[in-house]
Amino acid sequence: MLADNLHNTSFREAVVKTFDGKHPCCLCKQIAQGKKSEKKTEFSVDLKKFDFWHHSAAFVFAAPDQFWVTDPFEASLSQLSQAPPTPPPRLV
Repeated sequence: MLADNLHNTSFREAVVKTFDGKHPCCLCKQIAQGKKSEKKTEFSVDLKKFDFWHHSAAFVFAAPDQFWVTDPFEASLSQLSQAPPTPPPRLV
């Protein structure tokens, strides 16, 4: 719309005509008409109830018989202390 107004008037007048709302183009009129029609139509929403059957389950916390406490930092230190293989392995 601004480009169309620039053909007929100066830049300042074209900008004012484009954005003042008093001179809508055909696209603006169609959009306004669409908004009015959206407000008039009402949609009916049919909600369906879902039936879920509840199955009770026994949840038991049980401590393991044996466990070891390890320090993850120690494990990574042993891997870092080893030198990489020389020469590097080749993919075949």
